Amino acid sequence: MSLLTFSRFLSFSSSPNFLSFHRRRLPRSLFRFSLAASKGAESSSLDDGVAVLWFKQDLRIDDHPGLVAAASRHRTVIPLYVFDRRILSRYSDEMLELVLFAVEDLRESLKDQGSNLMIRFGSAENAIREIVKEVKATTILAEEEVEHELRKIIDTMQEALASVPLPERSPEIVMWQTPFYDIKDLKDLPPSYHDFMKLQLPMTSPLGPPRLPPVDMGLDWGPLPSIADLKQFMDGNPSKSKEDWTSIKETVAEKMLLNGRVDQVEVSNTLIRGVELMNSTGSNRINLNHEQTQKKRLQKSAFVTSKGNLVGGGTNAVLNALDAYLRYLEGTSRDDWQEVHEKLRENESRDGASFGTLFGSALSLGIISRRTVYHEAIKYEKERNAGFLSPFGYSAATIAAAADAVFSMEWYWLMALKSQINDEGPFSVRIWRWNGYLIQYTVVGHEGPAVLLVHGFGAFFEHYRDNIHPIADRGKRVWAISLLGFGKSEKPNVFYSELMWAELLRDFIIQVVGEPVHLVGNSIGGYFVAIIVGLWPALAKSVVLINSAGNVIPGYASVPSPKERRTSGAAWLGARLLLPFLRLRLPSIVKNCYPTKMARADDRLLNEMLRSSYDPGALVLLESIFSFDLSIPLNYLLKGFNERILIIQGMKDPISDSQSRVAMLREHFAGIVIKELNADIAPMTSCQTK
Repeated sequence: MSLLTFSRFLSFSSSPNFLSFHRRRLPRSLFRFSLAASKGAESSSLDDGVAVLWFKQDLRIDDHPGLVAAASRHRTVIPLYVFDRRILSRYSDEMLELVLFAVEDLRESLKDQGSNLMIRFGSAENAIREIVKEVKATTILAEEEVEHELRKIIDTMQEALASVPLPERSPEIVMWQTPFYDIKDLKDLPPSYHDFMKLQLPMTSPLGPPRLPPVDMGLDWGPLPSIADLKQFMDGNPSKSKEDWTSIKETVAEKMLLNGRVDQVEVSNTLIRGVELMNSTGSNRINLNHEQTQKKRLQKSAFVTSKGNLVGGGTNAVLNALDAYLRYLEGTSRDDWQEVHEKLRENESRDGASFGTLFGSALSLGIISRRTVYHEAIKYEKERNAGFLSPFGYSAATIAAAADAVFSMEWYWLMALKSQINDEGPFSVRIWRWNGYLIQYTVVGHEGPAVLLVHGFGAFFEHYRDNIHPIADRGKRVWAISLLGFGKSEKPNVFYSELMWAELLRDFIIQVVGEPVHLVGNSIGGYFVAIIVGLWPALAKSVVLINSAGNVIPGYASVPSPKERRTSGAAWLGARLLLPFLRLRLPSIVKNCYPTKMARADDRLLNEMLRSSYDPGALVLLESIFSFDLSIPLNYLLKGFNERILIIQGMKDPISDSQSRVAMLREHFAGIVIKELNADIAPMTSCQTK
């Protein structure tokens, strides 16, 4: 871990804290609410109508603009959390445990403020509609979301509320945000992080918890579920198919390879039924040791789940763990802090990576806000430096890790939100959250077989821009994804590997597509696709490899034991030397990759590749080039799947020897179809749907 990171400091804004809201109505309007003005408002100016505050992934009362706004504008506020299977089914078992602990702490915190938390099970729109009818609510407050599924649930709620018979009008839906920066209009957000940082926008300050008005209504607040209750709810109507489908998602690629679990081509009927049922029912298996978990809580451990991998509990518990993390260099005699320090060391796979691993889930669930993390990090930095901030960077690696992580998260959230409110480009952009990270994708077509397009290294989903609509026009539903680390998808501080990307694609097929797909992969994306087929063949109907990475090794029979992979000093230095060179020579490098169609390297492609190179985390991704392990050959991964494989090879690929490659493929892949094209590294730019 390095002891000094040179990062730009942003100051907290001294101006009044402005909260951004907009009403989800068509046309959507944007308005601002001044917290400073609200604090001075007389009680006589409060709205007599009832406000329902819907908690989703904002499980806190500290730094909660929606809660502050509700308390300052309404005489009656009903906080609500709905255990909605559509939302919870996206979480791992350990995340579900964190949800339970966070909801429990949220209810207690609200009680301390003179209120309570209403708990309901089922669809959020139905629960909210019934509450609105019961209390005649006039306002629904909810945090603005970027994920497609959550935005769809909010839209469904809006439609459901429009049909509620109320004497005056349908309730108003108000969306709120926690502004990290004081941005007046997202349309003015520069596309490049490099240009964005030049603006030097001031940081907004975190908010304290408000005093909530007591709720005098005789309401049924609902019981807090136990772990067993949640398990039963998530299982729904248990069936073998659901269990089989869940088992696919719970597997670990590396362990499967070591156990020789490749060539599992036989697809059971229960697996196929599980694919079809996944979207409508959801499925999660929870095997929890309740006594062990409660014991951890009694010992004030921040790692409250049965596995003990993630920081969780309530806001105060997470803040305590954050304090321990930031003060790592000081050492401690406290058992709970020593545990945080031990976990930090275990998860520091590269400089600063431990912060995201330990605190990422708490941030995703909104147990603590991003700007609170930054505020705490800067407060400790000033404490270390007699109240000053050095222009040369942070004085401790843990401070840098925390601050850099939340800066990065905020940037990708802003880009994701902008993509949802602005119609730019030929494709509608959707957001999927994978392991807490924001992933961009698009889908075109309404019926027919599902096709998933996977790009190569340095590319993004629009690399298939000439193919998406033509394939859909032929009666297919087409998904194209920008993988983690590429395009405008998030680039977290993690160790990237071919197995990680394969697991991402597996989860995308299960959670988003919801059925087996025809897989198409180009370059390194073809290798990821081959891993999918080798380990989880039930997810693939057929495979198209386009100038795929990966070797053919005759007689390959088993996978050797893996060596621990960490970022080496050579990789760290190599990425920092390579990146400025790539930026400088990008046009010529890309055009050399397209000798048969140089027009493909147009400004649109080059500008996005250059823009992406300035994103936070781009260097981390580039380091992965030096650690890729493509040693498991294609013929081993794809054995038994031959008759469902199409290989397209651009014979003028400047990176590989296409003639030798095709010869090896023909010799060792009996039954496959090979198409040789007079094309370069990306033949799909020439062949489109052929």
